[in-house]
Amino acid sequence: MTGLNTGSAGVETSGMTTTRRRPHAPAWSLVPRVNAVAARHLLSRTTYGATPESLTDVVRMGSLRAWLDRQLTPASIDDTACEAVLARWPLATATAPTVEATVDQGNWDAMQQVVQATLARALWSKRQLFEVMCEFWSNHLNITCPSSEVWSTKSWDDRTVIRQHALGTFEDLLLASSTSPAMLLYLGNAESDGDAPNENYGRELLELHTVGVDAGYTHTDIVNAARVLTGLSVWNRWNGGTPGNQGTLRYRSEWHYVGPVQVMGWSHANGDATQGQAVAESMVRFLARRPETAQRIAAKLAVRFVSDTPPQALVDRLAQVYLAGGTAVVPVLRALFGSAEFTASVGQKQRRPYEDIVGVARSLGISAHPDPTRDLGDLAWTLGQLGQAPLGWGLPDGYPDVAGGWTGAGGTLGRWNTHLGLVGGWWDTGAMVFQKDLPTYLLGASKPTTRGALVDALLARLVPGVAVPAPHRAALIAFLGADGPLGQGDLQWDFEPLVTLVLDMPQGSAR
Repeated sequence: MTGLNTGSAGVETSGMTTTRRRPHAPAWSLVPRVNAVAARHLLSRTTYGATPESLTDVVRMGSLRAWLDRQLTPASIDDTACEAVLARWPLATATAPTVEATVDQGNWDAMQQVVQATLARALWSKRQLFEVMCEFWSNHLNITCPSSEVWSTKSWDDRTVIRQHALGTFEDLLLASSTSPAMLLYLGNAESDGDAPNENYGRELLELHTVGVDAGYTHTDIVNAARVLTGLSVWNRWNGGTPGNQGTLRYRSEWHYVGPVQVMGWSHANGDATQGQAVAESMVRFLARRPETAQRIAAKLAVRFVSDTPPQALVDRLAQVYLAGGTAVVPVLRALFGSAEFTASVGQKQRRPYEDIVGVARSLGISAHPDPTRDLGDLAWTLGQLGQAPLGWGLPDGYPDVAGGWTGAGGTLGRWNTHLGLVGGWWDTGAMVFQKDLPTYLLGASKPTTRGALVDALLARLVPGVAVPAPHRAALIAFLGADGPLGQGDLQWDFEPLVTLVLDMPQGSAR
């Protein structure tokens, strides 16, 4: 791996020198023989924020390569602590019949549980790269949650489509999505029949899920894709469904369009309505393996993990890996994180509101409340106010993943205020437990003796491995007054605002 070079003694080099120990800097960020820049770069892109625990894991495993290998095999990571927290949202993984038997028709409780369980995993799961990839695919195959159409089906989609295939093959993921009741309902295919095909899902399958709008397909391709998908429907209480199958996939052969179809070079006689589901599967598999799809998936992964405008050479190489590996996701990720382009991309991505707020919570050591009645509703609502509620994008195309989609004074001020709330522990009635002694948690038992040393220690702790410009450091010291011995309020009433200012810095918002 070019981007994760390991020196002769297991030192992460990546062309950088080992970080030297600052006076009073917390030891977790300055473990000897670990490149703090390389470690923070990988952790900031593959997790929801570097923590002392995650860097300790890197050190214990001996290299960034070993840490990444383990993250790419999430089943090998003990996540029982997070799973215990997730037990408070039982409908988040329930089948549609279970949801329909538990709540009233149209009730949003299951969808709200999916949202909060997603947020809890981002905050506390040790399988961080897996959770990042679940978010990536949820965004790519977006189903707005909550939304009325998927009130009983989104839980199962999250479990059996996104989470089951997040590190598998895109072909299997896309096929699972194409038969997901949630997707069929969300894009209107559940009521699409051969006499009047609903073109919505056929269009989004081509434009958003696979080849992309620039692939050269025609409106005829869209119509034929929609015809192929007719008959893929959902059982409900009005069409003969029973309590045991409501909200599950139903193939209605009487609704399937019969006749020759062709989509971007794929063709089928499609002469038997009883075989329509197999015809749809053939088309979906074909689209998953198209070179245009490889380019689109490679580009989106490069935008997520490298930069808003990734080099085309990198995208081309990743697309080749995607096709050579039968659309397998893990080889593409290995090639991406091992690339010179990834190594050189430090500082080229900015956190979106969701990543920013979750990352701040993780850096402050906020833990889960043991009370199973406590939830994350307040934090989920706050993220919605900031424009990025988990799974909440209202259109099929998913949240934007470039900095330009999130600029604006209002959004920045909202994030800063939320930082202050997290530092101050404003949500003490929810599922989050805040540090009772934040200075000791962030600084260790041995406190700095000067204001300059205090600022240095917080910078090393909260933005490790980042070069902070001298004027920024001076401004933080000036907030406390002139540099010199710590004053009476520096670790008391001025401490929380100082921590917030560090988190508000541009360097703190880098992904």
